[in-house]
Amino acid sequence: MYGFINTCLKSLLIEKFGEETWEHLKTKTGIEDTFMTYTVYDDAVTMKLVQETCKTLKVSEEAVLKLFGEYFFSFCKMSGYDRMLRTLGGNLMEFIENLDALHSYLALSYQEMNAPSFRVERTDGMLLLHYYSDRKGLYHIVPGILEAVSRDFFESEVTLKILHQDVEEERTGKKEHVVFFLSQNEKEAKNGIEEKIASAGGDCQEDEKVTKLGLDAAFQKGKEEYVLHQLEKKSHWDIVRHIVKFRREDLIRTLEPFFPERLWVEERTFCCAFPFHVVFDETLKIKQAGVNIQKFVPGLQIYGTRLDEYFSIVHPQVTFTIFSIRKFINSQFVLKIRRDALPNLWTRRPMLKLRGQMIWMDSMKCMMYLCSPKLRSLEELEEQGMHLSDIAQHDTTRDLILFNQQRLAEIELSNQLERKKEELRILSKNLEAEKKKSEALLYAMLPKHVANQLKEGKKVEAGDFSCCTILFSDVVTFTNICSACEPIQIVNMLNSMYSRFDRLTSVHGVYKVETIGDAYMVVGGIPVPVSSHAERVANFALGMRIAAREVMNPLTDKPIQIRIGVHTGPVLAGVVGEKMPRYCLFGDTVNTASRMESHGLPDKIHLSPTTFRALSHQVFEMVERGEIQVKGKGKMTTHFLRKNLHATENEIMGRLEETSGTLESDHGKNVVLMKYAEDSLTARDTEHREDAAGAESDAPHGEDSQQKKEVSLPNLSESAAPSALCVLF
Repeated sequence: MYGFINTCLKSLLIEKFGEETWEHLKTKTGIEDTFMTYTVYDDAVTMKLVQETCKTLKVSEEAVLKLFGEYFFSFCKMSGYDRMLRTLGGNLMEFIENLDALHSYLALSYQEMNAPSFRVERTDGMLLLHYYSDRKGLYHIVPGILEAVSRDFFESEVTLKILHQDVEEERTGKKEHVVFFLSQNEKEAKNGIEEKIASAGGDCQEDEKVTKLGLDAAFQKGKEEYVLHQLEKKSHWDIVRHIVKFRREDLIRTLEPFFPERLWVEERTFCCAFPFHVVFDETLKIKQAGVNIQKFVPGLQIYGTRLDEYFSIVHPQVTFTIFSIRKFINSQFVLKIRRDALPNLWTRRPMLKLRGQMIWMDSMKCMMYLCSPKLRSLEELEEQGMHLSDIAQHDTTRDLILFNQQRLAEIELSNQLERKKEELRILSKNLEAEKKKSEALLYAMLPKHVANQLKEGKKVEAGDFSCCTILFSDVVTFTNICSACEPIQIVNMLNSMYSRFDRLTSVHGVYKVETIGDAYMVVGGIPVPVSSHAERVANFALGMRIAAREVMNPLTDKPIQIRIGVHTGPVLAGVVGEKMPRYCLFGDTVNTASRMESHGLPDKIHLSPTTFRALSHQVFEMVERGEIQVKGKGKMTTHFLRKNLHATENEIMGRLEETSGTLESDHGKNVVLMKYAEDSLTARDTEHREDAAGAESDAPHGEDSQQKKEVSLPNLSESAAPSALCVLF
């Protein structure tokens, strides 16, 4: 089927059932998103889509196909075929009888179109519609199309019922033959006399008893009386003129044509005037042929030649007998020259096709085939060795070839535009995917609101955060490991460790600031201020200690050990550098957190006094280390964090549990977000939390709610940019 059909089906599914349904069906069937109008697709694509639609929507295939038939008619009208369809016939029967001719015309544009065939049969007062198709199981489309046509074009209701379905013996190509019983009920149109009778104030009871037949009779009688009354005042010729004018419609309907006693056309003139025609009898013996058909099929000049020796019937696909031809007499016949009937010098030529009408002459018991060459373009005309002069001047095939030449050029241009459009769509889709990748990488390096401001060329102001929690960690005996191992072993070890730590940042909602060698730095409460920043970092630290046990020391082949230090306090945060901008933290809090890590012990989480006070003693188990001497800080009473009393190891590690929270994906792994107090915020607050952080980052945050304070960072180059481990205050 052509892409036009699949595009119609896609449009139907989107319009009737929504974009989500189409996306689901497209994924299930594995078909492409866009179809080229003039590109031929395998029938299996359409049938697979129809079958999957039935399964998804849980409806019968009959209902889906009938709905498609109704929509297909509307889709054709919207696609510019409205006027063409309206002019096919004055009633539904004429419309159906001319469908084959329409398909024949459309085949000029859709050369590989394999359309169904229709035939109307009137027997014993019944109207039977015969439907023939090479495709099985699509006959339910027919009632949908014809019911929509009848309602729209002819203001009537039509009903089609299947009488039987089989394969007819006369047919040689069509696989399916379905016979419909067709019943039509015309709507009663309202006319002027009905309005007058309905609005009259006379005998209401008598008006109610008037039937449609009585109404028509009353209207006709009233019209005649009115005309006779008017004619009494007219002259003789005026009366005749009015009678002829008044009865003109009746005269047209009852007109019987005049036929001469003999045909006033000589044989030579007729054969030249209709250069492509053949007359043959019931045994298919040729009695007469046009001059040009003899020119291109020389064998027709031989007396007693049978037509089926030189031609085969392409459409309708019936056996080559008078009985079959008469049965489909109202169809357009396409005959094709047999290759074995041509001279050897012509065997390389494409086989000429003739298209025309079969006319049965009962008195002579002969059939006349009036036809023309079936050619689509000037190129095909040249391939047949023909010229426009070979076609009669009255034959519209001349104009059709010239017109279709331009039409084919427009189709080729349309195909090119569709291909370019599809290429642009794919490029745009790929560009969007790459853009998301680059944004994901950028957001991994910088906070989202900071990255968006930098992309827009805006200056990012530094901001005070009155309270946050900072964590540092490093690998115990990292220097010894580096001196004894290969560089690739060190890289693999750090990559394995940092990948686990990065996953935990998503679980607990903390921000990874940077890594320097074996040092890993995160912060809670920045850039998105949250009140549970100390709790988040504490849980993250517990998760780090568990994750580190899964990473092996390449030197000893045992789990590595890490030291962790945590401190809570105010910081200044901002972006430094232009070539490789970094979001860094500055202040004494950074220095103190680093001191907690350097003065810690292996496999221990070292807490400063402020972090100890920020954590709930009912939630976390902490033990006092005692008073120690901290370089640059003097004596401090610190603690070690042991465990979370209310959270399991799986919850801390973000592993899948039935009782866990929202499930998300991080690098193809399942990540279960741990719930905190801020998670009870509304969805809208959660979505805009980070955007709000862009404005809030310029002001201090915390329980004391200090006055807003802005600090502009100096424009430092990359080489002069201080590390976050350095202290400016």
